[in-house]
Amino acid sequence: MDFFHSQETLRSIEWMLRAIIAFFFLLIVVKVMGQRAISQLRLLDFVITLVLGNIIAHPLSDEHLGMKGSMISTVVLVVLYTGGLLISLKSRRIEKILEPAPFPLIKEGEIIYKGLKKARISIDHLLAELRKEKIEDVNKVALALWESDGKISIFLDPKYEALTPAIYQMKTEPFDLPRTIIKEGKIDSTVFAEINKEEGWLINTLNNHHQTEVNNVLLATIDRKKDLKVFLYK
Repeated sequence: MDFFHSQETLRSIEWMLRAIIAFFFLLIVVKVMGQRAISQLRLLDFVITLVLGNIIAHPLSDEHLGMKGSMISTVVLVVLYTGGLLISLKSRRIEKILEPAPFPLIKEGEIIYKGLKKARISIDHLLAELRKEKIEDVNKVALALWESDGKISIFLDPKYEALTPAIYQMKTEPFDLPRTIIKEGKIDSTVFAEINKEEGWLINTLNNHHQTEVNNVLLATIDRKKDLKVFLYK
């Protein structure tokens, strides 16, 4: 176990052992810290990002450290990371450890306090997440789940869901993503071929309907109906 302590030099196998120990040690530490510490990353992703950044940074900032050890450690960690992903796909037990199943924080309008303790978040944090989804009342929530990446999935009670055309079997226009035709006073000429128009048409439209010129436009978009939306510098 001498490789575990400070040494003048380390052999390749000792660098590998250090990397393996550090990898599994960090897995345990992050699990103990809780899912909130993962900050919307999977457990393996969080650990590998944290470790690799430090491994590569040290030899680049310390002239007394060679690259050999860092490169060996990096290769070992990448192998462990890839192996962990493959094993989690084949082993249900390992998958549950690395990516735990979601658990409820709110169910049928009632806050599950045990879920809050398990997720290690406060009621204020939960209410803040509800406000982000424009939900002002906990009673409107049918189910809120704490996901393995630290996010909260929220499902409203059906009676509070927004009405949509599909409910009334109404016909709607197909989805149309407007194209940017002017950005920061510059025209994107590639859009004209798609809308079968010329630059002169755009300039005239700006003058006649918006009483402005191209260099005054912060953003202008156009849809397939030739509807031009103009946003000026202010």
